[in-house]
Amino acid sequence: MTDLLQIIVSGLLVGGVYAFMALGMVLIFKATGVFNFAAGHLMALGALITVLIIVQLGLPVWVGIIGAVVASAIIGMLAERLALRRLIGQPHMSALMATLALAYLTQGVILAAWQGKIYVLPEFMPSGPINVGAIVIDSELLWPFIIVVLLFGGFAIFFARTKIGLGMRATAEDHQLAQLKGINVKFVFALTWAIAGMLGTVAGILMGHRMGVSLTLAFVGFRVIPVVLLGGLDSITGAIVGGLIIGIVERLVAGYFDPWLTNMAPFVVLLIIMIIRPEGLFGLKRIERV
Repeated sequence: MTDLLQIIVSGLLVGGVYAFMALGMVLIFKATGVFNFAAGHLMALGALITVLIIVQLGLPVWVGIIGAVVASAIIGMLAERLALRRLIGQPHMSALMATLALAYLTQGVILAAWQGKIYVLPEFMPSGPINVGAIVIDSELLWPFIIVVLLFGGFAIFFARTKIGLGMRATAEDHQLAQLKGINVKFVFALTWAIAGMLGTVAGILMGHRMGVSLTLAFVGFRVIPVVLLGGLDSITGAIVGGLIIGIVERLVAGYFDPWLTNMAPFVVLLIIMIIRPEGLFGLKRIERV
């Protein structure tokens, strides 16, 4: 029983970071209707920019993190402005292909600039095990979870209390109505991509602090796809629940079966949910009028 509880706790801690990674994808889909396949690659790029500033330029950790977050926001806005904005009103497949092209372009930049090497970030969070009764909690899992919980709280306040956040929510509900109310919808689209870039970079730093920073982070980002689809493409609550579920499933599979199956397990869960509830656990069922 203790082993099971240990696995579940670890799964929840990992799942919290997955949920945070998924938040950026959900925000983009809610605001623009675009499913961003480049999220994982942009996450890896943001983490590697952090490496560039901290490890290669020798600047303090906090400078590296802030610099990478700002850079990723700019990259997100440029991606929206140069590639995605021109596809507004076009078939969804066009935008989807554009995000795939963005993913491969980002991968090429990463390979050219960092040659596929694995970099280790300096320690900037407490390490070592924490004993809670019979359960041993890894600090490298606990502190990232605490950070994402605080950031989730900050974003909840941002969307509920600020003019910009309310404008983003209004745009997500109805583009045309938001425009009639005087909201600059194009600015909201760009801001959403900027925020998604920032979220991805923070998630990449938190993941990379534990497993090293390399292009591999981009493929870890693919695990977020089941999280988003499981919870529902347009549901922030779904992203949180989906992340926690996938985190627990991965740890259960690694603990009781073969660790090599952990990459497959999220997609098996996704397939089952898609058969039972295609819109996801918290997604809205869309009715097509003919």
